[in-house]
Amino acid sequence: MEIKDNTFSRQFEANSAKGLVSIEYTLQERKLFLTRINIPENFEDESFIDSFLTTILDLAEEKKWKIVPIYPRVASFFRKNPKYKTFLPPGIKI
Repeated sequence: MEIKDNTFSRQFEANSAKGLVSIEYTLQERKLFLTRINIPENFEDESFIDSFLTTILDLAEEKKWKIVPIYPRVASFFRKNPKYKTFLPPGIKI
């Protein structure tokens, strides 16, 4: 999956069959706060969002960022995939 880091809008963007999907973020002190997911109407492809988040985590691993899941859908992704809990900063329990 190819994502675009739109630094001006502070969001990661990816194109799906139904339109543009974006995840808004804030970057502070090597921590990436994932704050919101914007999806088109009638979008029901949860596997697309999971692979989108996985791609973002791969990028975070390269840049040695920690992830702080603010948005509930992102937090549920971490609950479903315990192998990614190493990306959470110390003290964050999900």
